[in-house]
Amino acid sequence: MNILITGGAGYIGTELTRILAQDSAVDKIVVYDNLSRQNHNLFLGNKFQGLAKIEFIRGELLDSRNLKKALKDIDVVYHLAARVTTPFANADAHLYEQINHWGTAELVYAVEESKVKKFIYTSSVGVYGSSDQALDEQSSPNPKTFYAISKLRGEEHVRRLLPKMDTYIFRCGNVYGYSPSMRFDAVINKFIFEANFEKRITIHGDGEQARTFIHIDLIARALANVLTKKPKGGTYNLVERTLKVMDIVDELKQLMPELEFILTNQHMKLNQLVIKTNDLINKQLDISNPRSLKEELQEFISRLSF
Repeated sequence: MNILITGGAGYIGTELTRILAQDSAVDKIVVYDNLSRQNHNLFLGNKFQGLAKIEFIRGELLDSRNLKKALKDIDVVYHLAARVTTPFANADAHLYEQINHWGTAELVYAVEESKVKKFIYTSSVGVYGSSDQALDEQSSPNPKTFYAISKLRGEEHVRRLLPKMDTYIFRCGNVYGYSPSMRFDAVINKFIFEANFEKRITIHGDGEQARTFIHIDLIARALANVLTKKPKGGTYNLVERTLKVMDIVDELKQLMPELEFILTNQHMKLNQLVIKTNDLINKQLDISNPRSLKEELQEFISRLSF
């Protein structure tokens, strides 16, 4: 089995590549990435198990000629590449449209002309907008940011593949946790950095806003398990736990009693987004987590260098 991962050098892509490289059923992994985040950690550190399987192609989603070349003899495509949301989800609409919308469209066009048999796309629960009620896959999308709008438009292109091959759209919760290819702009990761190195974290709003999260290890495992578990094609929410911002702060305070926090714009009640856990897909893809949030945060802190 030959696999192509767009955005394979990114936060999720690094962990997914590591898992797939250990799978005896996988013959080749093509990491297709433009390295726009200047994150080269995929290429450093400990050797991958199955490293001989991995090939890197530096390329853009809008480079159709390069995409078609990269897709030769590919059986499975993981489309992770995206202009990510935080912290400028409402800045530079053109860039989000170019990459998340039209870049996805270009990839889908190329896949339609290829021999790909399975397509997995990571979208975002951000496409639902905001809600005080817990939402599920039957809830109507109502994106509020340029990022979320562009991801939803990307979904529309991917959905064209459903009659032609096994196609999965996974709307992922806020991803957190340690990876060599870290993102420190996501909320929990940002708090960990500030708490450890600055001993003080900044909270926007009153801290009562809730978000739905999933650990990096779980999402990477779930995406890899699509190859063997073979759920029915369609659109699914990949989420694990819902937390208020102050829930995260409380856990960090237990680990670091000296930690201070500052509330900015405390009078503002920020929008929240709560997503129901899809127990069926979580069971199928083995999204089970025996660790508490406190244990996860403690393990994350232990991976920091000082």
